[in-house]
Amino acid sequence: MNVNLINLFDKTIQEVEISIQEQLISRIEIIGAENPALSYILPGFVDAHVHIESSMLTPVQFARLAVVHGTVATVSDPHEIANVNGVAGVEFMIEDSRRVPFKFCFGAPSCVPATVFETAGAIVSPDDIRDLLAKDEIGYLAEVMNFPGVLNGDPDMIAKINWAKHFNKPIDGHAPGLRGEAAKKYAEAGMTTDHECFTYDEAREKIDYGMKILIREGSAARNFDALIPLLAEFPDQIMFCSDDKHPDNLVEGHINVLVKRSLELGHDLWNILRAACLNPVLHYKLPVGLLRENDFADFIVIDNPTEFNIQQTWLNGEVVAENNKSNFPDLRSSHINQFNCNIKSPADFQCFANKVSSGIRVIEALEGQLITNELIEDILVKNGLIVSDTERDILKITVVNRYQNSEPAIAFIKNFGIKTGAIASSVAHDSHNIIAVGCDDESISEAVNLIIEAKGGVAAVGNGEKHLLELPIAGLMSDKDGYLVAESYTRLDQFVKTTLQSTLKSPYMTLSFMALLVIPSLKLSDKGLFNGEKFEFISLSV
Repeated sequence: MNVNLINLFDKTIQEVEISIQEQLISRIEIIGAENPALSYILPGFVDAHVHIESSMLTPVQFARLAVVHGTVATVSDPHEIANVNGVAGVEFMIEDSRRVPFKFCFGAPSCVPATVFETAGAIVSPDDIRDLLAKDEIGYLAEVMNFPGVLNGDPDMIAKINWAKHFNKPIDGHAPGLRGEAAKKYAEAGMTTDHECFTYDEAREKIDYGMKILIREGSAARNFDALIPLLAEFPDQIMFCSDDKHPDNLVEGHINVLVKRSLELGHDLWNILRAACLNPVLHYKLPVGLLRENDFADFIVIDNPTEFNIQQTWLNGEVVAENNKSNFPDLRSSHINQFNCNIKSPADFQCFANKVSSGIRVIEALEGQLITNELIEDILVKNGLIVSDTERDILKITVVNRYQNSEPAIAFIKNFGIKTGAIASSVAHDSHNIIAVGCDDESISEAVNLIIEAKGGVAAVGNGEKHLLELPIAGLMSDKDGYLVAESYTRLDQFVKTTLQSTLKSPYMTLSFMALLVIPSLKLSDKGLFNGEKFEFISLSV
């Protein structure tokens, strides 16, 4: 084929003739100068850090959607399903991914459970990490969220890090807000990346300590605007990632969106493509072709380097997507799960006012951020119970243990904006218990029970309506056609925003992170309210 080759190594654009044989690029012959009448080819995009499970899709369904946007590979941390099903969950992801030629690089989940302050479905031990890292499909030690364990020399955490060093595989960091000598010590322990920086100064400091920075733009956490200035200064140290991407957002776009936004801001084309295509392949040693002779024939075809509209995506010498249509088959998957709790009643979610001396601590959810604030607020009491105060947008939040029967944990949260009903989900990072926010105990109970009966999903109730998107695989994923899942999720999301009147851009993604204890400052686990800065439980009552 005759095309314009965008060569990321010598930073040239030339007309070439490319020959492909047995999945490889057998020959590249330079014809002459750039020919604007022809299409352009370049290496495919790589998401440098993503949890496939957060798309609510299996690996094969995720790949069907991603290739349309020019993505050819992901660096995928399967710790969501590992928290539910342990090593068996990781093995499910590997086996499922083998059914399509998409280039998945899975990590060995380093922190399962994420903390000892919550109930997860499994434990991944240092011996498990050793066995996983020995597999070719496992390319790195996934995000080391337990940075206090690293700094304090926790034996299990250090053992896992040492196994990664033994197998000469990269170690991903995860240390939001960590600065100064603590950040330096964390990096020196072997952390090579961080995708959790939410300010320029924090990211700049971690680059000084030798870490590469992943600019994240997902469905909930959006750090692109704050961090993109780093691209011009440190192009060799920057990658793009989504971290968590809901299905409706994945239908709309992927890493290609960040490429276009960077171009619109005037960033250098070569720096952008280095972050989007080259740096992840080199850092993680991915088996992804970079448009050299004898490389795998993995690349994308675009109209031009200005509009950057993707015409085709190629993997191993085959066209896997063309003109916004995926050529991957619509495949079903096996179902793996763990769900062992009973139906709840409204009384299970009551919060008695006699347990509170004065005010209460309230979680403040922040748009586009995983971090939260702690607020002190007065309570609204009815019939001796503390109830949601929709006038002040202070709603009840609960986390229900899905692995065994136990009393739900109760707290209060601000900024969801819901005026009636409740929403619930079995996607609740990282242990994936059931999490719900609502205006009254009856609605909360009803939404939670929809999840329990389905053994996983996202649900909403209100105004006499019930809506449920079932997630039968680990309570996290569906193996139905990804486009249909995206449509179902979009309808559910719109119901929450219009009928229930949530003011959040992504209410379910935000909800899913309100039990993530390793991100400060105030979160809720199935065991109680948790201070993520002091790393200890804290009372609801002030």
